[in-house]
Amino acid sequence: MNLIGEKFMAQSLFEELGGESRLRQIVDTFIDRVFEDRMIGFFFRKTDKNRLKEMEFQLAAQFLGADIEYRGRPLDEAHAKHPIMGGQFARRLAILRETLEFYKVPAHIREAWIDHTESLRPLITRDAGSDCDPDHARQKVGERYLPGTSARRAGEENH
Repeated sequence: MNLIGEKFMAQSLFEELGGESRLRQIVDTFIDRVFEDRMIGFFFRKTDKNRLKEMEFQLAAQFLGADIEYRGRPLDEAHAKHPIMGGQFARRLAILRETLEFYKVPAHIREAWIDHTESLRPLITRDAGSDCDPDHARQKVGERYLPGTSARRAGEENH
């Protein structure tokens, strides 16, 4: 095998994508779209967007083969307090897919990224499917957090 062939064989998905600047561009757009989304954007109202962009960059870069370490909290811990349903996970995945298509990410990288994200589902939500069940959501968060219900303050006991 010649030197050019060896270099191509050793190239990571991260390098093939275009490296750090290209990945940051994709992640920035993706996170901006997530924050603006009507279906899931509310989850991020109190989130530091720049920090989330950095964590998403690190996570994606590491998966894509860069020598970059993810320094965020474990994903299950980071998402534990959020009642994320399967449909909401699917919506985020759809936004990722749309963003990757917008940037014309090669199909094999796009598919690997989507498959990897899907493999993380059990760390983000307990819902195996993509349904959004409002009754199940009420059970997860309790009535005090849902609009149109009597608001109970944290620490109040139910009588």
